[in-house]
Amino acid sequence: MLIIGLTGSIGMGKSTCAAMFRAEGVPVHDSDAAVHDLYRGAAAPLIEAAFPGTVRDEVVDRARLSQRVLGDSDALKTLERIVHPLVAADRDAFLSASAAKGERIVVFDIPLLFETGGETACDVVCVVSASFDVQKQRVLGRPGMTEDKFLAIIAKQMPDEEKRRRAHFVIWSDRGFASARRQIEDLLRCVEAMPGSAARRPGSR
Repeated sequence: MLIIGLTGSIGMGKSTCAAMFRAEGVPVHDSDAAVHDLYRGAAAPLIEAAFPGTVRDEVVDRARLSQRVLGDSDALKTLERIVHPLVAADRDAFLSASAAKGERIVVFDIPLLFETGGETACDVVCVVSASFDVQKQRVLGRPGMTEDKFLAIIAKQMPDEEKRRRAHFVIWSDRGFASARRQIEDLLRCVEAMPGSAARRPGSR
């Protein structure tokens, strides 16, 4: 089974591209969605023990948790030590289920793929990118977002130029949906044509 690592900085269009992979019949493991589920389940009591008062009705209050860890590198590391192993276990379960179904290609949708060393678990890496102006416009259009907050977020992420340099494929999302879809189709054809690849999707040519 061939694993495509999908990543991209905030506002680059990664989630939209992940949906396009699903539309092509490729299973996608969404790390952000896994975290949301864990905050409503297994991670909640562990986070409450580490950060008392951040869980309400057995669900992590993300706003309160953000206030506790924002700007505190030690607190952030503590949170990561709790959450990352649980997300990895969820990803392993996804892989096992995909293998049992006979899937030949899967996607790991991981926002901080390079920052966490997650690329080592992938066969190929795809970065979703766009111009800085488009990225900024998209992010500032989100509720509650400010320019200072946007700049603080991207300061903690690997520069987009470096991500593109380290990727096997780059999908430019600022050229419209149709263009992004064609780029994904081309990527999948390239992957399927790799020498010795068993990554054939049902119905692919």
